[in-house]
Amino acid sequence: MRRLLPSPSGADLTDDDLADAYALLPGRSFRVDFVASLDGAVTVDGVSAGLGSPGDRRVFSTLRALADVVLVGHGTAAGEGYRPVAAGSPVGRRRAALGRPPELPIAVVSRRASLAPGDRLARPPTLLVTCAAADAGRRAALADAGVDVLVCGDADVDLPLAVDRLAGRGFEQVLCEGGPALLSAALDAGVVDELDLTVSPALVGGQARLLDRALRDVVRPRLVQVLEEDGVLFTRYAVGS
Repeated sequence: MRRLLPSPSGADLTDDDLADAYALLPGRSFRVDFVASLDGAVTVDGVSAGLGSPGDRRVFSTLRALADVVLVGHGTAAGEGYRPVAAGSPVGRRRAALGRPPELPIAVVSRRASLAPGDRLARPPTLLVTCAAADAGRRAALADAGVDVLVCGDADVDLPLAVDRLAGRGFEQVLCEGGPALLSAALDAGVVDELDLTVSPALVGGQARLLDRALRDVVRPRLVQVLEEDGVLFTRYAVGS
Protein backbone atom coordinates (compact mmCIF):
# COMPACT_ATOMS: atom_id res chain seq x y z
CA MET A 1 0.00 0.00 0.00
CA ARG A 2 1.35 3.43 -0.96
CA ARG A 3 0.40 7.03 -0.26
CA LEU A 4 -0.83 9.20 -3.14
CA LEU A 5 -2.03 12.21 -1.10
CA PRO A 6 -0.63 14.08 0.74
CA SER A 7 3.12 13.72 0.07
CA PRO A 8 3.11 10.85 -2.44
CA SER A 9 5.37 7.97 -1.51
CA GLY A 10 6.13 4.73 -3.29
CA ALA A 11 7.21 3.09 -0.04
CA ASP A 12 5.02 0.24 1.24
CA LEU A 13 3.14 1.35 4.35
CA THR A 14 3.65 -0.77 7.44
CA ASP A 15 0.94 -1.35 10.04
CA ASP A 16 2.52 1.38 12.17
CA ASP A 17 2.48 3.73 9.17
CA LEU A 18 -1.23 3.01 8.70
CA ALA A 19 -1.93 3.75 12.36
CA ASP A 20 -0.13 7.09 11.95
CA ALA A 21 -2.01 7.80 8.71
CA TYR A 22 -5.39 7.37 10.42
CA ALA A 23 -4.48 8.75 13.84
CA LEU A 24 -6.85 11.29 15.40
CA LEU A 25 -6.16 14.14 17.74
CA PRO A 26 -7.38 13.60 21.32
CA GLY A 27 -11.01 14.49 21.92
CA ARG A 28 -14.34 13.65 20.42
CA SER A 29 -14.70 12.44 16.84
CA PHE A 30 -17.20 10.52 14.72
CA ARG A 31 -15.66 8.77 11.77
CA VAL A 32 -17.43 6.52 9.29
CA ASP A 33 -15.82 3.57 7.52
CA PHE A 34 -17.33 2.13 4.32
CA VAL A 35 -16.27 0.14 1.27
CA ALA A 36 -18.12 0.89 -1.96
CA SER A 37 -17.87 0.00 -5.63
CA LEU A 38 -17.31 2.56 -8.39
CA ASP A 39 -21.09 2.79 -8.82
CA GLY A 40 -21.75 3.22 -5.10
CA ALA A 41 -22.79 -0.32 -4.18
CA VAL A 42 -21.87 -1.34 -0.64
CA THR A 43 -22.60 -5.07 -0.82
CA VAL A 44 -22.31 -8.04 -3.15
CA ASP A 45 -24.91 -10.73 -2.47
CA GLY A 46 -25.91 -8.89 0.70
CA VAL A 47 -22.50 -8.54 2.38
CA SER A 48 -19.56 -6.18 2.02
CA ALA A 49 -16.90 -8.91 1.76
CA GLY A 50 -17.32 -9.12 -2.01
CA LEU A 51 -15.96 -5.58 -2.32
CA GLY A 52 -13.12 -6.00 0.14
CA SER A 53 -9.42 -6.61 -0.39
CA PRO A 54 -6.41 -7.38 1.82
CA GLY A 55 -5.73 -3.64 2.00
CA ASP A 56 -9.31 -2.88 2.99
CA ARG A 57 -9.07 -5.44 5.79
CA ARG A 58 -5.86 -3.75 6.99
CA VAL A 59 -7.54 -0.33 7.06
CA PHE A 60 -10.64 -1.81 8.74
CA SER A 61 -8.47 -3.36 11.49
CA THR A 62 -6.49 -0.15 11.90
CA LEU A 63 -9.60 1.97 12.36
CA ARG A 64 -10.95 -0.50 14.92
CA ALA A 65 -7.62 -0.50 16.72
CA LEU A 66 -7.79 3.29 17.06
CA ALA A 67 -11.47 3.62 18.05
CA ASP A 68 -13.09 3.81 21.49
CA VAL A 69 -16.32 2.17 20.29
CA VAL A 70 -17.85 0.81 17.08
CA LEU A 71 -21.33 2.13 16.25
CA VAL A 72 -23.36 -0.03 13.87
CA GLY A 73 -26.97 -0.44 12.83
CA HIS A 74 -28.65 -3.65 13.92
CA GLY A 75 -29.35 -4.73 10.32
CA THR A 76 -25.68 -4.45 9.40
CA ALA A 77 -24.54 -6.17 12.59
CA ALA A 78 -26.90 -9.09 11.92
CA GLY A 79 -26.22 -9.33 8.19
CA GLU A 80 -22.44 -9.16 8.54
CA GLY A 81 -22.30 -11.54 11.51
CA TYR A 82 -20.87 -9.12 14.07
CA ARG A 83 -19.43 -10.58 17.24
CA PRO A 84 -17.67 -9.04 20.27
CA VAL A 85 -14.09 -7.86 19.71
CA ALA A 86 -12.22 -9.89 22.34
CA ALA A 87 -8.87 -9.05 23.89
CA GLY A 88 -7.27 -12.09 22.26
CA SER A 89 -8.50 -11.31 18.74
CA PRO A 90 -6.13 -9.83 16.13
CA VAL A 91 -7.73 -6.40 16.61
CA GLY A 92 -7.57 -6.80 20.39
CA ARG A 93 -3.87 -7.62 20.25
CA ARG A 94 -3.22 -4.67 17.96
CA ARG A 95 -5.12 -2.37 20.30
CA ALA A 96 -2.98 -3.58 23.19
CA ALA A 97 0.18 -2.94 21.15
CA LEU A 98 -1.02 0.64 20.60
CA GLY A 99 -1.58 1.09 24.34
CA ARG A 100 -5.38 0.92 24.11
CA PRO A 101 -7.82 -1.30 26.05
CA PRO A 102 -7.80 -4.66 24.21
CA GLU A 103 -11.59 -5.09 24.19
CA LEU A 104 -13.54 -2.92 21.75
CA PRO A 105 -17.20 -2.32 22.67
CA ILE A 106 -19.84 -2.57 19.93
CA ALA A 107 -22.77 -0.13 20.17
CA VAL A 108 -25.76 -1.44 18.21
CA VAL A 109 -28.30 1.13 17.01
CA SER A 110 -31.89 -0.11 16.88
CA ARG A 111 -35.04 1.97 17.21
CA ARG A 112 -36.96 -1.21 18.12
CA ALA A 113 -34.25 -2.66 20.37
CA SER A 114 -34.04 -5.55 17.90
CA LEU A 115 -30.96 -7.04 19.54
CA ALA A 116 -32.40 -10.10 21.26
CA PRO A 117 -31.29 -11.69 24.54
CA GLY A 118 -29.21 -14.70 23.56
CA ASP A 119 -27.69 -13.07 20.47
CA ARG A 120 -23.90 -13.33 20.44
CA LEU A 121 -23.63 -9.55 20.86
CA ALA A 122 -26.13 -9.48 23.74
CA ARG A 123 -23.54 -9.47 26.51
CA PRO A 124 -20.94 -7.12 27.97
CA PRO A 125 -19.35 -4.91 26.79
CA THR A 126 -22.02 -4.41 24.08
CA LEU A 127 -24.16 -1.28 24.19
CA LEU A 128 -27.63 -0.86 22.70
CA VAL A 129 -28.57 2.60 21.44
CA THR A 130 -32.35 2.79 21.20
CA CYS A 131 -35.29 5.06 22.05
CA ALA A 132 -38.13 5.23 24.54
CA ALA A 133 -40.60 3.77 21.99
CA ALA A 134 -38.74 0.43 22.01
CA ASP A 135 -40.34 -2.40 23.95
CA ALA A 136 -39.60 -1.86 27.65
CA GLY A 137 -39.53 -5.57 28.40
CA ARG A 138 -36.92 -6.23 25.74
CA ARG A 139 -34.82 -3.32 26.99
CA ALA A 140 -34.98 -4.69 30.52
CA ALA A 141 -34.06 -8.22 29.38
CA LEU A 142 -31.03 -6.91 27.51
CA ALA A 143 -29.96 -4.87 30.52
CA ASP A 144 -30.28 -8.02 32.67
CA ALA A 145 -27.99 -9.80 30.17
CA GLY A 146 -25.33 -7.15 30.78
CA VAL A 147 -25.95 -4.95 27.74
CA ASP A 148 -25.57 -1.23 28.49
CA VAL A 149 -28.89 0.15 27.19
CA LEU A 150 -28.84 3.82 26.18
CA VAL A 151 -32.29 5.33 25.65
CA CYS A 152 -31.66 8.30 23.35
CA GLY A 153 -34.79 10.01 22.09
CA ASP A 154 -38.51 9.29 22.23
CA ALA A 155 -39.95 7.90 18.97
CA ASP A 156 -36.59 7.51 17.19
CA VAL A 157 -32.90 7.42 18.06
CA ASP A 158 -31.47 10.88 18.69
CA LEU A 159 -27.93 10.49 17.31
CA PRO A 160 -26.42 13.70 18.75
CA LEU A 161 -27.70 12.63 22.18
CA ALA A 162 -26.33 9.13 21.60
CA VAL A 163 -22.89 10.54 20.77
CA ASP A 164 -23.04 12.63 23.96
CA ARG A 165 -24.06 9.61 26.03
CA LEU A 166 -21.24 7.51 24.57
CA ALA A 167 -18.73 10.25 25.31
CA GLY A 168 -20.04 10.36 28.87
CA ARG A 169 -19.01 6.71 29.20
CA GLY A 170 -15.51 7.50 27.94
CA PHE A 171 -16.16 6.52 24.31
CA GLU A 172 -15.18 9.77 22.64
CA GLN A 173 -13.80 8.45 19.36
CA VAL A 174 -16.65 6.70 17.58
CA LEU A 175 -16.15 4.48 14.53
CA CYS A 176 -19.42 4.08 12.63
CA GLU A 177 -19.54 1.07 10.31
CA GLY A 178 -22.99 1.61 8.80
CA GLY A 179 -25.20 0.63 7.23
CA PRO A 180 -26.53 3.16 4.71
CA ALA A 181 -29.57 4.16 6.82
CA LEU A 182 -27.35 4.96 9.81
CA LEU A 183 -24.91 6.91 7.63
CA SER A 184 -27.77 8.93 6.13
CA ALA A 185 -29.17 9.66 9.59
CA ALA A 186 -25.74 10.62 10.93
CA LEU A 187 -25.11 13.02 8.04
CA ASP A 188 -28.54 14.63 8.46
CA ALA A 189 -27.89 14.93 12.21
CA GLY A 190 -24.57 16.69 11.57
CA VAL A 191 -22.52 14.34 13.76
CA VAL A 192 -20.08 13.02 11.12
CA ASP A 193 -16.54 14.41 11.26
CA GLU A 194 -14.79 12.05 8.86
CA LEU A 195 -15.60 9.60 6.08
CA ASP A 196 -13.06 6.85 5.39
CA LEU A 197 -14.21 5.37 2.09
CA THR A 198 -12.55 2.43 0.36
CA VAL A 199 -13.30 2.60 -3.38
CA SER A 200 -13.26 -0.86 -4.94
CA PRO A 201 -12.65 -1.08 -8.71
CA ALA A 202 -15.91 -2.92 -9.37
CA LEU A 203 -19.32 -2.25 -10.91
CA VAL A 204 -22.16 -4.02 -9.11
CA GLY A 205 -25.53 -2.40 -9.75
CA GLY A 206 -28.53 -3.19 -7.58
CA GLN A 207 -30.21 -1.29 -4.78
CA ALA A 208 -27.78 -1.27 -1.82
CA ARG A 209 -26.03 2.10 -2.08
CA LEU A 210 -23.80 4.16 0.19
CA LEU A 211 -26.78 6.34 1.12
CA ASP A 212 -30.30 4.92 1.29
CA ARG A 213 -32.14 8.17 0.52
CA ALA A 214 -31.69 11.82 -0.39
CA LEU A 215 -30.10 13.95 2.33
CA ARG A 216 -31.72 17.13 3.62
CA ASP A 217 -28.71 19.13 2.39
CA VAL A 218 -25.82 18.34 0.08
CA VAL A 219 -22.72 17.36 2.07
CA ARG A 220 -19.39 18.34 0.51
CA PRO A 221 -16.52 16.48 2.21
CA ARG A 222 -12.91 17.64 1.82
CA LEU A 223 -10.36 15.09 0.60
CA VAL A 224 -7.37 14.89 2.95
CA GLN A 225 -5.72 11.54 2.17
CA VAL A 226 -5.56 8.87 -0.54
CA LEU A 227 -3.77 5.53 -0.27
CA GLU A 228 -3.69 2.90 -3.04
CA GLU A 229 -3.09 -0.81 -3.39
CA ASP A 230 -3.84 -3.03 -6.41
CA GLY A 231 -6.18 -0.42 -7.89
CA VAL A 232 -8.17 -0.01 -4.66
CA LEU A 233 -8.32 3.55 -3.30
CA PHE A 234 -8.46 4.25 0.43
CA THR A 235 -9.77 7.79 0.84
CA ARG A 236 -10.06 9.93 3.92
CA TYR A 237 -12.48 12.89 3.85
CA ALA A 238 -13.08 15.60 6.42
CA VAL A 239 -16.80 16.34 6.80
CA GLY A 240 -18.09 19.70 7.99
CA SER A 241 -15.96 22.51 9.34
